[in-house]
Amino acid sequence: MIGYVTVGTNDLERAAKFYDALLAEAGAGRAMENERFVAWSSGAGTPMLLVIKPQDGGPATSGNGVMVALACESEDKINTLHAKALELGGTDEGAPGPRGDGFYGGYFRDLDGNKLVFFKMG
Repeated sequence: MIGYVTVGTNDLERAAKFYDALLAEAGAGRAMENERFVAWSSGAGTPMLLVIKPQDGGPATSGNGVMVALACESEDKINTLHAKALELGGTDEGAPGPRGDGFYGGYFRDLDGNKLVFFKMG
């Protein structure tokens, strides 16, 4: 159902370096890019994550209550990716661990303050 998700950035080069390193650990690579955005995907026909400079030319801000959830195949992968996000300069928004019945997630904010979670159901 989801084709792609965008998060804003005020420094495309810095954001692209962060996500290149982070998403490579998740098995994703660059799928598209131009002067306004960079997109990553784990393969043809899979959803993409984009970092983008806002169309209106205004500053990018993180949305209160907005979060991007990136699915993982294992708790170990979530632990690794969460640690990588922090190593790359992201901030912790909730250490990896169980959250309720059958949900495991690790929450962080990227360099622009966008909130993301690596998660696994079941």
